[in-house]
Amino acid sequence: MSKNTEPPKENEFQEDSQATTEVTPEPAKGFLGWVERMGNKLPHPFWMFVWICIIIIGLSAVTTYFNVSAIDPGDGEEVFSRNLVSGEGLRWFLQEMVTNFAHFAPFGLVLVMLMGVSIAEQSGLLAVAMRNVAFAVPKQVVMPVIFMIGACGNIGSDAGIVIVPPIAALIFSKMGLHPIAGLVAGYAGATAGFTANFFIAGTDVMLAGISTQVASGINGGIEVSATANWYFMIVSTFMLGIGGAFIVRRFTIPRCKAFAGAEMLDNTDLEQNKGMTDEERTGLKRAGVSLLIYVFLIALLVAPSWGPLRDPETGGIVPSPFLRGLVPILFFFFAIPGYYYGKATGSIKVPNDILKHMEFGMKGLSGYIVLMLVVAQFIELFTWSNLDKILAINGAEFLEATGLTGPVLFTVYMLLVALLNIFLGSGSAKWAIFAPIFVPMLAQLNYSPAFVQLMYRVGDSITNSVTPLYVYFPLLLGWIHKYDKRIGIGTVVSLLIPYAVILFVMWVILLFVWYGFNLPIGVGEGIYIN
Repeated sequence: MSKNTEPPKENEFQEDSQATTEVTPEPAKGFLGWVERMGNKLPHPFWMFVWICIIIIGLSAVTTYFNVSAIDPGDGEEVFSRNLVSGEGLRWFLQEMVTNFAHFAPFGLVLVMLMGVSIAEQSGLLAVAMRNVAFAVPKQVVMPVIFMIGACGNIGSDAGIVIVPPIAALIFSKMGLHPIAGLVAGYAGATAGFTANFFIAGTDVMLAGISTQVASGINGGIEVSATANWYFMIVSTFMLGIGGAFIVRRFTIPRCKAFAGAEMLDNTDLEQNKGMTDEERTGLKRAGVSLLIYVFLIALLVAPSWGPLRDPETGGIVPSPFLRGLVPILFFFFAIPGYYYGKATGSIKVPNDILKHMEFGMKGLSGYIVLMLVVAQFIELFTWSNLDKILAINGAEFLEATGLTGPVLFTVYMLLVALLNIFLGSGSAKWAIFAPIFVPMLAQLNYSPAFVQLMYRVGDSITNSVTPLYVYFPLLLGWIHKYDKRIGIGTVVSLLIPYAVILFVMWVILLFVWYGFNLPIGVGEGIYIN
């Protein structure tokens, strides 16, 4: 690909197209530099998870020997550590190892989503669509929009984490920015902002159900609805967009300039190919028509009160088969227009070309598939041993024992949740442990269960982006290695830390502004118990 001798002047963050694989990336400085150096000394994630599994096995034996336990605040039952170094533990592991891997939810999600996206990508549809987006949308708006889309992706469970980063990388490349910066930005938006949304998502329903159960004994019973945090989360989505865009410009783009992969930028093509060929125009029209028909059919299955994709018992949309089946719906959302675009442009001539496009998307996942074998075992070992519950219960009891109140308590509470989130993946499991302790405790100070739930959601989201133990972190690492294989875990974490820290501070400030003005946090919900 030819290179510009002069970068487009309108892009103040234009990448230097002369950066190649021979350039040595400049390390970060200060604390981020220390994180990068220490993190890059870590072994490959596969071996890191192997050692973590070994540590969990050893801890299960030690804690079982000393009868370590905790009282579950939900049902009052004592939770004991279970010994993996035992006949029972050995039998369980040998019988469930394959099942742990085969039934690992993120594994299937990633494969299905990327097969659909690959059809749209390899046919050329995503490239031409993103190229047009890069010109049609003001560059000041693109980055906030990427973050907001990433945050709203949680309406499809984890689908946003799989879809947004590669699309963000493509958009950044079309804008003349390093695609690694787009990957990092898209991943940060979809993980650190996981709980924020413009819409009511499955997370709202799941957490509200636990909150209602716990709050049923307060003041004759308090019900927490799925819309209990909606107002705050809508504003949070805008906040994440603004804050994320600042971090991209201030930290991520400058750091990524020296990474390999800059030769893949499409800045010359963008300037020379603002227009489209006749085939591309025809392809976009056919893709657009097919997409509209598909969306219309899905709407017919969801919008009417009798729609088969609504909940068959309640008739509601949240939760519903529509939300639970959003991943296959999104698969066809990308695959169908990708097919019609490819037929029009010639990138799909025979049906077998579709298979080739899907296979191409799977080629880059071989490392991820191998890694998921040990990641799945880590999560199941941690859960079976009960160490996850004991850790969360003791952490919550520690916070309760501090005797803190008011904003200081709120901050420590959110920090504790954020810390535990690094080690414990399931948000519902953590809330099932935290809610019985903190909902009644803060209710005595007249704080509503919805407000306690809201603070939990802030802490539970913000550290998703920085933990290498998050199940999608290896996927991000694999995407980045397509451009620069020298980048290690420490470098990636150092790129993500500014998002976790700055966005957490902004989120806490937003919450305290809300608290100071006593604004409603959701439909019919306030900070205090009425």
